[in-house]
Amino acid sequence: QVQLVESGGGLVQPGGSLRLSCTASGSFFSIRTMGWYRQAPGKERELVASITSGGSTKYADSVKGRFTISRDNAKNTVYLQMNSLKPEDTAVYYCNAEIKSYYSTFNSYWGRGTQVTVSS
Repeated sequence: QVQLVESGGGLVQPGGSLRLSCTASGSFFSIRTMGWYRQAPGKERELVASITSGGSTKYADSVKGRFTISRDNAKNTVYLQMNSLKPEDTAVYYCNAEIKSYYSTFNSYWGRGTQVTVSS
């Protein structure tokens, strides 16, 4: 059973920073792309940032220059460093990973989400 567990959300003032972590656990063969998505109330879920197993990254225009995604392949963990946070960054942040088990092709897995609230 593959699981993604996120941590690091919380309440922060505008201009502040938070670091999200997501670790994949269970029995599997490999992880391809890992990423962070977010969903604000009344809005659709959107991609925030993603990173391939080789380290190539992609960012939403709204977070470029403020957020940094990274991963530790040995720990099956992806991070999202969020700086200069704005109220519009308030959302539930979800971790996503493309994971291949030993007996099937790649499947997409989601974490349960962690709340990030930016408010004074």
